[in-house]
Amino acid sequence: MRVSGRNARFQQWEALLGNRTKRQRRGEFLVQGVRPISMAVEHGWQIRELLHDAGAHLSDWARETLDTVPAEKIAVSRELMHELGGKADTVPELLAVVALPDDDLRRIPAGPAMLTVVFDRPASPGNIGTLIRSADAFGASGVIITGHAADVYDPKAVRASTGSLFALPVVRVPSHQAVLSWVAGVRAGGVAMSIVGTDEHGTLDAADHDFTRPTLMLIGNETTGLSSGWREACDQLVRIPMSGSASSLNAATAATVVLYESARQRTAATRR
Repeated sequence: MRVSGRNARFQQWEALLGNRTKRQRRGEFLVQGVRPISMAVEHGWQIRELLHDAGAHLSDWARETLDTVPAEKIAVSRELMHELGGKADTVPELLAVVALPDDDLRRIPAGPAMLTVVFDRPASPGNIGTLIRSADAFGASGVIITGHAADVYDPKAVRASTGSLFALPVVRVPSHQAVLSWVAGVRAGGVAMSIVGTDEHGTLDAADHDFTRPTLMLIGNETTGLSSGWREACDQLVRIPMSGSASSLNAATAATVVLYESARQRTAATRR
């Protein structure tokens, strides 16, 4: 199949980039970039369509992907690929339309080594992607996005995750109550999960908390912090000690610091 004009098919792809409701209704999103597409393939996500530049001499990676991935292949004009690619100075070889996974907390593995991150009502898709990337880098078992939040599958979030979105279970949940019910089930299964919130007024430095236990780590909204419901659910509030004139850290940056501390503690524990 070839697409060379702004027909209905092109308009569908365009809507996947800019319209959250259309993404949800169609159950799919558009993925840009070599690494994100490669990670989606590697981790077994359902690739529905592969769009390729009709006028380009494709790289070995692009040809192999087209040859081996079971998906509808569509040749798209260079001009339209440029519009969908998201970068002013380059035309992508490939774009992928990928099916949305289920928002099911059972996708997150439970066990004695689990470390799950909750991002409460994030407003920035870039912060979501950055947090997912950090969670993947420092050994988290999953990420949960709660409340009225930016979209995990917004192109900015997908790009900021640099492919980690496809390597780590990420689940969207409407409110904290559903997560707490899941936690109760995990605890009933014999996993003594601790709920730890991050807050500049926390009573304990992050380095002094035991992150070697199974943990649900909470990161609050960039402006308002954790909701009252999450605060009440916390077993512990931890802080990041800071010097200098900065009063706080970006939410994704704060998450990265605490995730690093958790990874440091867990690595040290395995060496004892």
